Amino acid sequence: MVQKVEPEKMIKGKTSTDFEYEFPKENLDNYELVEALADAEENALALPRVVNLLLGKEYADKLKDHVRTDTGVVPSEKLFNEVMEIFQSQKEAKNS
Repeated sequence: MVQKVEPEKMIKGKTSTDFEYEFPKENLDNYELVEALADAEENALALPRVVNLLLGKEYADKLKDHVRTDTGVVPSEKLFNEVMEIFQSQKEAKNS
């Protein structure tokens, strides 16, 4: 069962490539996300876990479709860059 989250408890944004995202604020304060980020620094195979923990399945799938090439490939580097931009935008928002 998907739990409804109040709009004021959501983070919404758009990356420079026009990927629009939305996820609960609490996702950023998830220790498992921190673990996955640490794992991703050592092993790129942890990136899917980071994406799912941050964005949730629905937006993770949308992100994959957003970066997908005409031949159906989801380039890891493009996906990683989108995720890093999302994190950076949240860091900047926190500092403002």
